Amino acid sequence: MNSPAATPPPDPVRVRIFVDFWNFSLAVRNLDATLQVDWRKLGPVLAAEAGKLVDPLRPALYEGLHVYGSFDPNKPGDAKLRNWFTNTIDKMPGVNVVLLERQRKRGYPRCPHCQAETTNCHACGGDMRGTEEKGVDTRIVTDMISLAWSNSYDAAVLVSADRDFVPVADFLQAKGIKIIHGAFPPIGSQLSQKCWANIAIPSLVAQIKR
Repeated sequence: MNSPAATPPPDPVRVRIFVDFWNFSLAVRNLDATLQVDWRKLGPVLAAEAGKLVDPLRPALYEGLHVYGSFDPNKPGDAKLRNWFTNTIDKMPGVNVVLLERQRKRGYPRCPHCQAETTNCHACGGDMRGTEEKGVDTRIVTDMISLAWSNSYDAAVLVSADRDFVPVADFLQAKGIKIIHGAFPPIGSQLSQKCWANIAIPSLVAQIKR
């Protein structure tokens, strides 16, 4: 008598993690200024939590951690940051780093009374324009869509509080991709409301700290 065929194991839930570095770092600092994140643990921990939300009966497959940041080439201190990104984080297994140069702002600060522009510091003569992050959000959106189109994941954890990501979350979810917000409640509540599910990162501190 033939034995019944074995039931094949369920397909895993393939998860990718997308992290807005400065947004995430500021949220961590506000939560606990002494907390040091272990970047080797962050991706696998978030992927495991996402898998539980999508289907607790299917294994979660961690497909990679994508980290997006920026640096100011004119700041000596940012040289150390750039080195850490490229020689430490980017060399970790499964981690992909995108690091963009910050751009000088076009406009100068204005006097709140007469609205005159202040072009140079009266004390040192330095340029009063600060820098701003350009292209990071666009790169995150582009990678999320292109990797979804190449069938590289079933669910994504998006770690950012920026509501500008609401349209891409809506778009990908309409295509059957589950977008899960890696959040620091109540920050980013608008994005949390639009995502398929949410992970409260403060509840995972014990698992992701160094």
